[in-house]
Amino acid sequence: MDTRVAVIGIIVEDENSVERLNETLHEYGPYIVGRMGIPYRAKGINIISIAIDAPQDVISALAGKVGNLPGVSAKTAYSNFFTEA
Repeated sequence: MDTRVAVIGIIVEDENSVERLNETLHEYGPYIVGRMGIPYRAKGINIISIAIDAPQDVISALAGKVGNLPGVSAKTAYSNFFTEA
C-alpha cells in the first residue's frame, strides 16, 4: 500500500483532552516519524506538530480522531511524495 508523508498541526486548548490525545497518538505510533510539542504558557495552549508516513486513510483517521477531541483542533498538510510500503 502506498504511503504519504504529512504533517499534522494540533492546537490543544482544553487540558482535559491531553490524556486521550496522547493515547490516540500512541495508538498510531508505528506511523509517526517525529513529534514536537510546545507549551505556549502565555496563552494557556499547547502546540503540537506530528510528522507521519502512512497510508492516506490512516493519516485522515488520526487527524479526524484528534480533531474530534474537545478543545483540540487539527489540520493536515500532505506532501506530494508517495512511497510503497
